[in-house]
Amino acid sequence: MAKRLLYASLALVPVVLALHYLADLSESAEFVLSAAALVPLAWLIGEATEHAAEHTGPGIGGFLNATFGNAPELIIALLAVNDGLTEVVRGSLTGSVVSNILLVLGAALVAGGRGPIDRFSAFLSLGLVLVATTLFLVPSIPGWNADPDTHALAVASAAISVVLLVIYVVVTWFSLRRHRALHISSDDEIDAWSLSQALGALAIATVATALVAEILVGSIEAFAEHAGLSDFFVAAVVVAIVGNAAEHGGAVVVAHRGKIALAAEIALSSAAQVAVFLIPAVALLSWLIEPLSLSFRPVEIGALFGAVACAALLLRQGEASRARGAVLLLGYGVVVVAFYVSGDR
Repeated sequence: MAKRLLYASLALVPVVLALHYLADLSESAEFVLSAAALVPLAWLIGEATEHAAEHTGPGIGGFLNATFGNAPELIIALLAVNDGLTEVVRGSLTGSVVSNILLVLGAALVAGGRGPIDRFSAFLSLGLVLVATTLFLVPSIPGWNADPDTHALAVASAAISVVLLVIYVVVTWFSLRRHRALHISSDDEIDAWSLSQALGALAIATVATALVAEILVGSIEAFAEHAGLSDFFVAAVVVAIVGNAAEHGGAVVVAHRGKIALAAEIALSSAAQVAVFLIPAVALLSWLIEPLSLSFRPVEIGALFGAVACAALLLRQGEASRARGAVLLLGYGVVVVAFYVSGDR
């Protein structure tokens, strides 16, 4: 049922593009429609990547997942860099990490109830986010009382990004070896598309995502002003959730089916992937457009450290429960309020 709905909602994509180029639609309406259209596109990219991985094996499959699984967020970030919306870029990236840890994991635990999780894998992911957040302090602290977008901070951010990508490659290699040794799989057999079908769907979905994301980014400021919200809040909460929406739903559905360990893996590994792969990738690729500093605000750094601490405390025994999920959701509510109150820098 969910798949049928997602397939049907792909019809939103040509509708959004037609309205943008042919109709005189308000920017606020364009933001809402483009955000809705990105959800099935994000799902299609993930689906095509999963089918392609059936033919390429876990190594290349993992690379495809890292590259294209984060495509919506990557495209949104680079388009925002091109438009000079640096606060939007940083907000959407940190918001993605926090929402994966608190919102997605919390919703999954509430949906799945009690059960064991892979404690080692969970703490490995949380550890990666912790390391990344600690390194982000290097360009962040100087920007708290000065211009956060100086060239020197962008250079420092590039150096940190290289370190994080090296860590990502090493940990990914280690995780693949560990999972192969433990014979871990999702236990879900899929009727795989052919490789050409999967790559074709991936290419079409990525191009469509770029076109829709351009409309989204171009309408953020107008939507924020119309809604009485800061650009930062819209990016850190609304855009971050939209970029991960299909993945969010997938984790909750998996948890509801009783696969709580897999759901927790999806949420936490996604958070780690954004922290040590997507954020540094955006920072390095931004040099092709305009160098981006990873000078995050105190509220963003606090939210990242707080999310890691909250999840680590609740999962320290390797057990999931609805009560723990509810606490995570409450924590996300606190973060949303903090993001709202903080406004733009």
